[in-house]
Amino acid sequence: MLQSKLFTKTIKEAPKDEMSFNAQALIRAGFIDKLAAGIYSFLPLGLRVLDKISRVIREEMDAIGGEEILMPVLIPKENWAKTGRWETLDVLFKLKGEDEKEYALGATHEEVITPLCRKFLFSYRDLPIMPYQIQIKFRNELRAKAGIMRGREFLMKDMYSFHADQADLDRFYEVAKQAYFKIFERLGLGGITYLTYASGSSFSKYSHEFQTICAAGEDTIFICDNCRMAVNKEIIKDQEQCPICGNKKFREEKAVEVGNIFKLANKYSQPFGLEYVNDKGEKKEVAMGCYGIGPSRVMGTVVEICHDERGIVWPKEIAPFKVHLLLLSNKSSWENNKKEADKLYQKMREQGIEVLYDEREEKGAGEKFSEADLIGCPIRIVVSDKTLAEGSAEVKKRNSADSKLVKIDNLVKELTQS
Repeated sequence: MLQSKLFTKTIKEAPKDEMSFNAQALIRAGFIDKLAAGIYSFLPLGLRVLDKISRVIREEMDAIGGEEILMPVLIPKENWAKTGRWETLDVLFKLKGEDEKEYALGATHEEVITPLCRKFLFSYRDLPIMPYQIQIKFRNELRAKAGIMRGREFLMKDMYSFHADQADLDRFYEVAKQAYFKIFERLGLGGITYLTYASGSSFSKYSHEFQTICAAGEDTIFICDNCRMAVNKEIIKDQEQCPICGNKKFREEKAVEVGNIFKLANKYSQPFGLEYVNDKGEKKEVAMGCYGIGPSRVMGTVVEICHDERGIVWPKEIAPFKVHLLLLSNKSSWENNKKEADKLYQKMREQGIEVLYDEREEKGAGEKFSEADLIGCPIRIVVSDKTLAEGSAEVKKRNSADSKLVKIDNLVKELTQS
């Protein structure tokens, strides 16, 4: 992409109405724009990151048997009333149509997926199934103050699994855990994300959260370094030792919940009458589980963690572009140097290397370097009078202070191997 064609611009000063670092950095770098508290537009650079996070999630969900669908955002009152959540779920945005019927915007989708699957699940041979979606959710948060880590409108991946019995639910639940660890490893959060025991319900002693250590986090977790598990502060008083290894020493950390998984048992299948016929011809209730990850919350969490004083430092798998190519030149040699930079840009694109090319003639070196650091692509390449004199380009990784000269003839090959 040519940087001159981006309709968005970077901002020198952090927005004064934003308290969270992730929102400040993403707005300054031109990734998002704030419409209202907890409500953001994702701009071209930001959408590229969000799409890449979603792609990683899709790949890992598909790998464990997930089937992607897309459910409605507008959910009738009667669906919520079936489970009692029209009255008890206090984050619902409620509205009334011209037909006087009442609806709520989707904060979660158990009330949609369960009656949907009732239309297709009849026999034990139809089970298990694992439909999921990646869709905007709406929650009427009292205080939306953490940028895109806690919004009133946000992107969510929600998977729902359906099983013939508790044993099969337990089996798949462990598969889903491992898939989540793979996701967070690929997103650059693997070493600091912990499976965390949280309070359960009448049908499960625990639920599980995936908590990422982050100074800006709203949660407090207690980590067992012996087995790399954690316990949420909400249950630590009743949990004097690690539920896995029995260790009684915990390390306290602030964290962000980036994912969660729950065993739902028959909580939703029962009110919707979701049953199947087993191999003996008997009717049985379907056991359910649910599995959530917020791509937009993950994006904000990555920014809170992966940055320095100059800007964002994106993990390579979700960076908007792999390479940020900068053209620097005196006026007298601009046309010649641009031809060389243009050729390099085309070679990279032909080899499938994602590159943001700053070919703007009116911008000076200082401004280009500053914007490149703010945007945070993993590799910066500079073509200038100095480098071209040696037939080279300067290559620098965003997370390194060191740079090196690489012959332009060898550069594309080196990039494809890195």
